[in-house]
Amino acid sequence: MPLSIFVVDLLSGNLLLLCSVLIFVAILVTKLGSRFGVPSLLLFLLLGMAAGSDGLGLHFEEYEVAEAIGHFAMTVILLSAGLETSMAETRPVLKQGIILSTVGVLLTVLLTGVFIFFVLGKSAEISILACILLAAVMGSTDSASVFSILRTKRLKLRENMAPMLELESGSNDPMAYALTIIIVKLLTSETLQAYSGWQLALAALTVLVIQIAVGVAVGFAVGYAARWVLDHVHLPGFALTAILILSIGFFANGIASLLHGNGLLALYIAAIIMGNKAHLHQRKDILTFMDGLTWLMQLVMFLVLGLLARPSQMLPVLLPAIFIGLFMMFIARPVSVFACLLPFRDLSARAKLLTSWVGLKGAGPILFALYPVVVGLESGTQMFNIVFIITLFSLSLQGTTLGPVAKLLRLSYDETPKAETFGMEIPEAMGMLRDHIVTEDDLIGGPTLRDLHLPHGIRVMMVRRDGKFLVPHGSMPLKVGDNLVIIMGDSDDD
Repeated sequence: MPLSIFVVDLLSGNLLLLCSVLIFVAILVTKLGSRFGVPSLLLFLLLGMAAGSDGLGLHFEEYEVAEAIGHFAMTVILLSAGLETSMAETRPVLKQGIILSTVGVLLTVLLTGVFIFFVLGKSAEISILACILLAAVMGSTDSASVFSILRTKRLKLRENMAPMLELESGSNDPMAYALTIIIVKLLTSETLQAYSGWQLALAALTVLVIQIAVGVAVGFAVGYAARWVLDHVHLPGFALTAILILSIGFFANGIASLLHGNGLLALYIAAIIMGNKAHLHQRKDILTFMDGLTWLMQLVMFLVLGLLARPSQMLPVLLPAIFIGLFMMFIARPVSVFACLLPFRDLSARAKLLTSWVGLKGAGPILFALYPVVVGLESGTQMFNIVFIITLFSLSLQGTTLGPVAKLLRLSYDETPKAETFGMEIPEAMGMLRDHIVTEDDLIGGPTLRDLHLPHGIRVMMVRRDGKFLVPHGSMPLKVGDNLVIIMGDSDDD
């Protein structure tokens, strides 16, 4: 008989056992998928579907619980993304990213909404507003998918594209979510339904402006207040600091929502300010902690959303969903991207084409599609099924081909090997850490460290040999293959 994972106590051994097995299998599947270039997040969704009602029989239909879990996970993912966003890299593409995440989303939604109306609306008697709602749910580029693919695949892009794509995906989820909330309210409010088309458009625009304005204001206010706190409150160890940052992010999200603003936007802005303005001690450890937490959130969110899926219910809308997905990939997204980036002549047509292809869908659209279901919208379940199919289609096609397409367009390059510093970290003002493997040529002048005759400002901090760490000194004999950790900075030597 099908199992119900929520008929048992949430702290019961059975549920914990089930969760541990699903997470364990998901991690192993991720390792397998990386060999074939399959996005991990796609595998998480498929694993959740395989364990669901139409698969192994795990019965889970708690849409409200899934939405709560998904929203919590999204806040953690956006917080981590904001902390890792470098303003030095993002500043040159700030205008492009903001335009794509606002005007670009709006254009994509309008184009797709009209297309859906002509494909589904007339035959199924679905209103144009409901069609635009379906488009709004899918309007954003999913941040979890973009961050995961760009960073786990270590895809290095030319023309400063990576910061632009990460900024767009991190800031357009709030835009799509705001549009979804507004349109759902328009569809469910009897008072608003009595308004004319122009009145509805004006009401929606007013709410959207308020959402963005309040979200930005709260984000900056909380971000700079958090900077002061982090600069003056020094906690023992990095774990407590990371937890403090998490609490600040949740506060920004909550207070913005309380003031009828966009909580996700406030959270993302506050995280960027904390990551770039605050003097975080043990920054590397904090970001590592957040990266692990982000992976857990992505894994749990995609598994839970996968459990909700019912493949048997998706068959009737399979073809329309694929048509809509193809339209978004090859028409709506490219048109909106080229229109938004038209003023930026420094970006090549190849870069704009690749930006069009990075319109990945993921947990964000599926999560937003839960909202119409939770509020009881008549076509909510059908929307959820369509969005789920398009997400699978997008991750399968765009997610697996992003690297080859970037290479085909000559926009990717090999990443410079990262310096192996064995967890060591120094303040930026002291200099940069680098590593060097000793070669036979290095030892031509003599076998000792002193014989290397290093330039002024370069010092060897540590030597690793055969898994052991050695304290360096001038008369230390070196061997071929020794790993030297060096610091490069200013020197007061004459």
